[in-house]
Amino acid sequence: QVQLVESGGGLVQAGGSLELSCAASGRALPAMGWFRQTPGKERELVAAINWDGSTTAYTGSMRDRVTISRDTTKGTVYLKIVSLKPEDTAVYYCTGSTRLTPTSRPSDYIYWGQGTQVTVSS
Repeated sequence: QVQLVESGGGLVQAGGSLELSCAASGRALPAMGWFRQTPGKERELVAAINWDGSTTAYTGSMRDRVTISRDTTKGTVYLKIVSLKPEDTAVYYCTGSTRLTPTSRPSDYIYWGQGTQVTVSS
């Protein structure tokens, strides 16, 4: 059984930074990523990465402020966010795919974590 467990969310002041972590267990996932979702909106990709980190994908308004990385020995993927803005407030979901190349489509990812809330205060 595959499990993805996120950590690192919380309340942060605007301009601050944080790092989200996601520990995967159960199987190796070639591609992993982070999506975010706010009420009434669809999930959108923040960043994704392939197995060895040679391919990454960033989309949306956060693309210049985030860095995704992974440690395959620990089965963990990280998302570093800097210069946080109130509009970054969302639930951030870790996800994993059996595809070799990361994509931006939620339907390409079959494993999802429970999500971690990130709230940015102004």
